[in-house]
Amino acid sequence: MPFPDELGPAVNVSDYSADWPAEFTYLAGRLQAALGDRAVAIDHVGSTSVPGLPAKNCIDAQVRVTELSPDLVDLLEGAGFRCRPEPWNRVEISSGQRCDKLVFAPPIGERATNVHIRLADGPNARYALLFRDYLRADDTARQAWGAFKQRLAQTVTDFYDYGQIKAPATDILINAAERWANQTSWTVS
Repeated sequence: MPFPDELGPAVNVSDYSADWPAEFTYLAGRLQAALGDRAVAIDHVGSTSVPGLPAKNCIDAQVRVTELSPDLVDLLEGAGFRCRPEPWNRVEISSGQRCDKLVFAPPIGERATNVHIRLADGPNARYALLFRDYLRADDTARQAWGAFKQRLAQTVTDFYDYGQIKAPATDILINAAERWANQTSWTVS
């Protein structure tokens, strides 16, 4: 559940914005300043990271770390980010494996963001990068995924319901992405 200041009227999937890469770069700079060398990499992930893909206007950043330690919460909260308290923001299943993670909301009053802290070698970090890179590379998949999300947002306006309905379709998309990864010898960079 979003924090009270993040609640909007409904799910809104908008056309791609050329401003999103620069907004991510600004966010990444703030995360790097807060985390220093604790951040192995800071990646722009999610739909806003794919040029031409419609998305909710929320920048997703993935911070890859070598250890999910409690001091990460202190460092990011010291920079104004808020650790999301829900259990489903602490664990996710990726490639059939349970993966611990942390998710942070932006400081109050700032643009919508989700900061995902994941282990650098975790399957969930790979998943986010594969999702992004596949949709960047495959125009047909990108167009179909964008159209699906736009249609879904027109009929399902609750954020939780939207995510629950989108999840099985995401599984289908990632299966195609895995085939693409094998065909192209894609690896995490």
